[in-house]
Amino acid sequence: MLRQAFTERLKEAMKARDSRTISTVRMILAKLKERDVAARGQGNSDGIPDDDARRMLQAMIKQRRESAVLYEKGNRADLVRQEREEIAVIESFLPHQLDEVEIEAAAKAVIAETGAVKTGDMGKVMAVLRERHAGAINLGRAGAIVRRLLG
Repeated sequence: MLRQAFTERLKEAMKARDSRTISTVRMILAKLKERDVAARGQGNSDGIPDDDARRMLQAMIKQRRESAVLYEKGNRADLVRQEREEIAVIESFLPHQLDEVEIEAAAKAVIAETGAVKTGDMGKVMAVLRERHAGAINLGRAGAIVRRLLG
C-alpha cells in the first residue's frame, strides 16, 4: 500500500514539476530499495512490510530534524528550509501523529485499563500504547508522559 502511494506521489510531483517532492520521494524509494535488498538476504523476497517502511520514514524524519537544528546553529537558513520541506513530504505518508495532549489522554486510558500504579508497570502500558497507536505515537514522548503519570 505504501509502495503504491510512493509511486503515485512521484508521478503527481513529476506532472506538477515539484522538484522538492520529486527528490524526496526518489530518496525514499532508494532507501526502501536498499532495505528490500537487505530483507531478501534474510529470505524475505517480497521486501519489507509497510510497518517497517513506516519506521524507516520516521527515522528519516528524525534525521532531518537533527540536521535542521545543526543547520540553524550554522546560520544556514536555506538548508534548514530544505530539511523542513523534506520532512513535510515524508510526514505526508505517515498517519497523523498524536500531540502531547492526545498522548496523555491515551496513556491515562491505558493506565486505567491495565491497572498500572507504579513505574514498574510502565512496560505493559507502553506495550499497549505501541500496539494501539503504531506509527501515530512518538514512543519517546509517550514514555516520558507515562513515567510522569505513574511517578
